[in-house]
Amino acid sequence: MTATARIREIPYNYTSFSDREIIIRFLGEPMWALINELRGSRRTGHSARMLFEVLGDMWVVTRNPFIQDDLLENKKRRAQLITALNHRIDQIIARANGNTKALQLADKAQKALKRFADWFETQNELRAKALRKFSRVTRKDNIDFSGMARVSHVTDATDWRVEFPFVVLTPDTEDEMAGLVKSCVELDLTIIARGGGTGYTGGAVPLYENTVVINTEKLELLSEVELKIIPGVEQPVPVVRTGAGVVTRRVSERAAEHGYVFAVDPTSQDASTIGGNIAMNAGGKKAVMWGTTLDNLVSWRMVTADGNWLEVERINHNLGKIHEQQQVEFRVSRYDSKTQSLMGEPEVLIFPGQSLRKEGLGKDVTDKFLGGLPGVQKEGCDGLITSAVFVLHKMPQHIRTVCLEFYGNDIRQSVPAIVEIKDYLDQHAEVMLSGLEHLDDRYIRAVNYTAKASRGGLPKMLLIADIAGDDENVVNESASHVVRLANARDAEGFIAVSDEARHRFWQERARTAAIAAHTNAFKINEDVVIPLDRLADYSEGIERINIEQSISNKLCMLGAIEDCMQISEQEANQSDPENIDLLNQKFDSARSLIALSRQRWKALLDHLDDPVESQKNSLLENEIEQVKQDATILHQLLQKNIRISYRKEIEKPLKQIFSGHDLL
Repeated sequence: MTATARIREIPYNYTSFSDREIIIRFLGEPMWALINELRGSRRTGHSARMLFEVLGDMWVVTRNPFIQDDLLENKKRRAQLITALNHRIDQIIARANGNTKALQLADKAQKALKRFADWFETQNELRAKALRKFSRVTRKDNIDFSGMARVSHVTDATDWRVEFPFVVLTPDTEDEMAGLVKSCVELDLTIIARGGGTGYTGGAVPLYENTVVINTEKLELLSEVELKIIPGVEQPVPVVRTGAGVVTRRVSERAAEHGYVFAVDPTSQDASTIGGNIAMNAGGKKAVMWGTTLDNLVSWRMVTADGNWLEVERINHNLGKIHEQQQVEFRVSRYDSKTQSLMGEPEVLIFPGQSLRKEGLGKDVTDKFLGGLPGVQKEGCDGLITSAVFVLHKMPQHIRTVCLEFYGNDIRQSVPAIVEIKDYLDQHAEVMLSGLEHLDDRYIRAVNYTAKASRGGLPKMLLIADIAGDDENVVNESASHVVRLANARDAEGFIAVSDEARHRFWQERARTAAIAAHTNAFKINEDVVIPLDRLADYSEGIERINIEQSISNKLCMLGAIEDCMQISEQEANQSDPENIDLLNQKFDSARSLIALSRQRWKALLDHLDDPVESQKNSLLENEIEQVKQDATILHQLLQKNIRISYRKEIEKPLKQIFSGHDLL
């Protein structure tokens, strides 16, 4: 019987990359196949270990900017490392005994080592050249090649790491941005703009080695609130001008100081910056009332990919949701970054308002192009946002926050309440829905939510809404009516009046990072916008994917257990021949158990859309009593009337079969 292969043989590999991925990166995919071929013919041993040591040394340097800095600064130490690695490859060649495949592998390793060694020389040259160019535009202490800067800008909130950036630039002013972009273009460097690094889409993650991250956090211009005449609007409008690096919360606080509301409030508003809000067309709970970032922009300024300036102004702003305006106009002006002169006549973009939204939705995430409107919703792909002017709003005098907890297992019974509540408030002349958020049961569990109702257990769905108006009595009555609507849908409702209580109600919504903690995985997400009346279909569709993947994973686990049992049975028969009959009976029982579970799980997976009645033989005794016979398998899995439990159906019975001191 062969010994179990080590999971990783390349030393110093504490990254998420497997040995296979590392070998492919350095040597190419054919060499991974060749290594496995040589292993199979038992032609590797000490030579293989030396090869893995060479790859491990190169890998740890490649993935550690601090070691890179040390070797870049110390030529002697660098030479010693390269010499030692070359010596190991020479030994591999000497041990090959003319084996052409082993020599081919060694040749690839030599070439990889040469590329590795050459990188240090080219890196020093590129750094010197880049420093000269960038320092003509910004101060030298804004140009950071250090390991610390590169490590802190290798990822965003996704924690997804691909390549470390070449350099991090932190310009002091908006005016420096165009010159830095031009310099990057001349150096043939990829550019990524980054603000607070709070994104969950991976947009600020460098994918290429020679990438410049331009951090805009120093662009902190934040004006006082002013009443200004904006293009096409007769009456003065409250506006605020802000730099791309201003934290979103600061703009909200500046607006509040003057009695106004800043409508853009993504969950990450305590760390996200304005540039990212524009690039992502961020929304938030206030979007239900005043729309997303696009709806609230008066104008914005950005640097294009050629290093020139572009300014966009919205004309005839309706001071509300853009899709409610029949025709929308934007004036696009381009300026030469050196002379600051206008490059040709401004271009006027005219769209039907509804073309910037999908019908029935607050935001169309399938249309990044938005008719060619620059900057907004492009995730930084067509330029770098540097500053913007936003319209502010006046909040009604009185606000009540309603927290609704929906119980029961059928989400389809709860979701209509959202539509009913919104329709009621939309039709009410004296109140408005100024904030709305829906949280499903997975999110509720992830944030460790504490139920407000005394029913016991967690709700299936949570709905939080802000109801605003100028008449306190009307606002109170509207909030109470919303609770009554929810009560009819098996929900408990709670109303917060004070600012402190309202803040507590909304606090759960801010804990998005809890999802990543709950799943113990990287979190990469993109916006999804769903018509309210289709929310149940969407939730059911997502849960269907979860169920399908969960059952498939469990079926794979059964196969892995059988493989493990086969090895264990062989070992047990060799080590304990006197008890072969007893052991074989236990292994036969275990295999029968696994076979029955596999048959049941696969039958349910293959017939998710069939009535329960058609798969009655696949149900457990307790399930037969509680299922609805005319419902589908999927519906009953969603309602947890049918459960597929690895622990109860496999783990616990297997432990009973193999119980006893002698079998531990």
